[in-house]
Amino acid sequence: MKQTDGPVSVLFVCLGNICRSPLAEGVFRQAVRNHGCTNRFHIDSAGTGGWHSGSPPDPRSVAVARRHGIDISGQLCRKITADDFSQFDYILGMDHDNIANLRAAAPGDHGRIHLFLDLAFGRPVEIADPYYGGSGGFEEAYRIIREGSEALLEKL
Repeated sequence: MKQTDGPVSVLFVCLGNICRSPLAEGVFRQAVRNHGCTNRFHIDSAGTGGWHSGSPPDPRSVAVARRHGIDISGQLCRKITADDFSQFDYILGMDHDNIANLRAAAPGDHGRIHLFLDLAFGRPVEIADPYYGGSGGFEEAYRIIREGSEALLEKL
């Protein structure tokens, strides 16, 4: 894991930064807070595409987070930047397409890019995009992100 001093920086990435990655940012931030180590982490989220830049997360992500005591309503969607590849220790894609897009965009070393649940659990499991489904998909995404966040926190 990270070898330098300072906070561990984690960037969660999905396609548009409106469903999974803002939810992962909020859930991981809450897990870090619950374990009393907020000063040890810098957490953010982004999308591989910029269609929703400047917009809040999908209302369904906001609602599922709220049901679990997490407020992500103040987040704003953004597209990943070239600087992110050098500024974050861990760039965590939600699915294999995100990983492929991140590797194609990365200016060099891909060692910071990981599939979120592969890094968390040691298994190459994707988090399905709930965008075109119902609220059940968002609840399932929350559940697996929460489990993955606890495992990732333990690992980091």
